[in-house]
Amino acid sequence: MPSAFLRPCQYPGCRKYATKGACYCEEHTRNVERDTAPRVSSYRQGYTKAWQRARKAFLIDHPLCVECMKQGRYTPATEVDHIKPHKGDKNLFWDIHNWQSLCHACHSRKTAREDGGFGNHGRTTT
Repeated sequence: MPSAFLRPCQYPGCRKYATKGACYCEEHTRNVERDTAPRVSSYRQGYTKAWQRARKAFLIDHPLCVECMKQGRYTPATEVDHIKPHKGDKNLFWDIHNWQSLCHACHSRKTAREDGGFGNHGRTTT
C-alpha cells in the first residue's frame, strides 16, 4: 500500500511538512497545543469582587500611570498591575507594595513583554 503524502505545515510562514496525519510540523504542533490549552478564568486567578474594590480604591489613591510619569507625561491610570507577576501566589497577589497603576497602553506593553504576546517569546521559567 502506498504511503500517504506529507502535507505542508499549516502554521503561517512555515515551510516544513506535517507529520503523518497531522496538520502541523513537530515544532508547531507543540506551539499549537500550548496556545489552545484551556485558560484559567480570571475569577479563578483571584480577580474577584474583592479585587475590583481594592483595584478601584488603589486607582483613586494613585490616579496617574507610573510609566508615563517616568517620561514626563501625565496619563490617567486605568489598570492596576502586579509589578512582579503573582503566578497564583495569593500573598503576592494581595501585596499592595507589588501594585502599580498603569494606563492601558503601558499595561499592554508590559504584559506582552512578560507573557510573550505580540510575537515575543516571553520569559522562561526555571
